[in-house]
Amino acid sequence: MRTVIFDLDGTLADTSGDLIAAANYCFRGLGLGDLLDPAEDAATALRGGRAMLNLGFSRVTGFGQAEVDAQYPVLLAAYGDAIDTHTTLYPGAMDAVMQLKSDGYRVGIATNKPEALADALLRSLGVRDEFSSLIGADTLPVRKPDPEHHFEAVRRAGGDPRQSLLVGDTTTDRETSRNAGVPSVLVTFGPGREDVLALDPDATIDGYAELPGVVARLIG
Repeated sequence: MRTVIFDLDGTLADTSGDLIAAANYCFRGLGLGDLLDPAEDAATALRGGRAMLNLGFSRVTGFGQAEVDAQYPVLLAAYGDAIDTHTTLYPGAMDAVMQLKSDGYRVGIATNKPEALADALLRSLGVRDEFSSLIGADTLPVRKPDPEHHFEAVRRAGGDPRQSLLVGDTTTDRETSRNAGVPSVLVTFGPGREDVLALDPDATIDGYAELPGVVARLIG
């Protein structure tokens, strides 16, 4: 069974606003104010909580890895409490998912967001049941870019890893596809378009209307 596995943050949904709000909650708690900007730092937000904390602390003195480690669970709790205030699905994302399913593909999600948070977000957005699998950062002993993260998402969706494809938006997704030996499609409509193009994926899409045709070309 042919299978398409999606990344979540920055691929299916723009989660940057809620992620940055959670990081700024941590910084305010330390008396530092809002160290991240929702627009300028959106690309970092989509690389995860630790990336945001590292960036924020790099803008002040006296804070390092110990503070990142201490604040990470605080960030996750704050994010979980307000996970969908600003988050929206990208235009056409679910239309493409439904078209792929209609065309006979299985679909699943492999994200480096903790599984419980990913599940909560997808349910809040009303789309969790459209995906046959969900593998989060803590579902397995490994996470992206380890290929097993992708392979297990495919298997749980009922597919064959040899006939699969990964849709993502970052270097982590591109490295995962290389490690797994499967094609990658990277979206270019998020922050950092030029950085995405420089990753040399098998294909890029400027909008979700393009995805079904690209998938058909890459894996049949």
